[in-house]
Amino acid sequence: MSSRNVFHYLEHARRLPRELPVTVRVQGWSEIYGSFDPAGASEQAARCIDCGNPYCANKCPLQNAIPEWLRLTEEGRLFAAAELAHQTNPLPEICGRVCPQDRLCEGDCTLETGFGAVTIGALEKYIVDSAFAQGWRPDLSKTLATGQRVAVIGAGPAGLACADRLARAGIQAHVFDRHPEIGGLLTFGIPPFKLEKQVITTRREVLEAMGVQFHLRTEVDSPLANELLRDYDALFLGTGAYTAVDGGLPGQDLPGVHSALPFLIANAHRVLSGDASLDAQQAGMLQLSGRRVVVLGGGDTAMDCVRTATRLGAAEVTCVYRRSEADMPGSRREVGNARDEGVRFLFNRQPLAIEGSSHASGVHLVETRPGAADASGRRRAEAIAGSDVCLSAEVVILAFGFRASPAPWFSEFGLNLGSDGRVQTQGRAGNTNLCKVFAGGDTVRGADLVVTAVLDGREAGDAIARQLRAP
Repeated sequence: MSSRNVFHYLEHARRLPRELPVTVRVQGWSEIYGSFDPAGASEQAARCIDCGNPYCANKCPLQNAIPEWLRLTEEGRLFAAAELAHQTNPLPEICGRVCPQDRLCEGDCTLETGFGAVTIGALEKYIVDSAFAQGWRPDLSKTLATGQRVAVIGAGPAGLACADRLARAGIQAHVFDRHPEIGGLLTFGIPPFKLEKQVITTRREVLEAMGVQFHLRTEVDSPLANELLRDYDALFLGTGAYTAVDGGLPGQDLPGVHSALPFLIANAHRVLSGDASLDAQQAGMLQLSGRRVVVLGGGDTAMDCVRTATRLGAAEVTCVYRRSEADMPGSRREVGNARDEGVRFLFNRQPLAIEGSSHASGVHLVETRPGAADASGRRRAEAIAGSDVCLSAEVVILAFGFRASPAPWFSEFGLNLGSDGRVQTQGRAGNTNLCKVFAGGDTVRGADLVVTAVLDGREAGDAIARQLRAP
């Protein structure tokens, strides 16, 4: 294009793709946001003013070349945009769906205040979905095979990103995972109304075409780990964070009280494979029709739980969070979606106990106010004496967060671990104290964002390739 209308953003307001009406979307599991058509994508991409100091890219953990692929999208150069997006992000179609853009790229867009940020996430999704649908695939025709092999343990976002970078370097990646499908929590934790599972299936097809080999339903125990360490040129650990933070609440072992992740995993199995795939415990977790459900927690996992409970027919769903709405760690968009879908929020409420004798019947709460700052600088939630109430509930879901889940053999191999079980690494490359072993994602950070796991996998994959190229 020879010239651009730099005031395009004044003539065309921020617009998101079609959104399913609430009354429709709560009846099923489809993604609630549609996709742009080419004209709509070009119109929205043209709102970028190419401000010279790309705050959006700087706020992105992956440092994506956002203004550049927005310009390519504006010009209709879809394949070039997809190629550029993949240069920094091995999983752009996934990040376009599940990243909290309101806290990252879009939150720092120059137009955010007063005009509405460029719809970066929706455009990233459009670029890759459309390019894949039209036959675009990463071009590895000039990549020379090195004959080297790397074992990637964990098929979550960190492991997939690492495998992508290894394949681009001519190194064969063998990815091992205990689940029957790839994706880790992308498949079994994030509900399909945020990330439809066909997206993961397509990504698997793309990676396999790049030469990545998946070994699923495979639990990596000590004997297999020894074999991998012996027979492969390097290992990458992306085993995630599956261990629930223990709230230590009296009554949390009562029937009717569930941890968030097993609840979400059970529903993912049901959506993927039907009710016959569930055991009795999983089936029981999902029997919410007509019940009053209380979810304790304020992050994105809590939002996944309340929105899932709504779709499972709960009569009333309440989210309880001990701080204010402004202090919630999750995406503002997800909170808004949950509220639109009928979820009730109680802020500044601290759970003290789960009430009930043979089954959960309520949650004992106390009101809170901001107190002194803790070690992180965040103000503690301080209980207000005499403000106790009991909130009626037949099902309580605990969503207090998750910790890294180190395998027993990590210590056996002499891998350095923190007191909280996280693998200790040196720098961004993911090097551990064992020269052949790298790690990244939630197993290093603790529970964090998908995009930071992708970053760690990308950086580790590149670092492994450099190490294996060294004389």
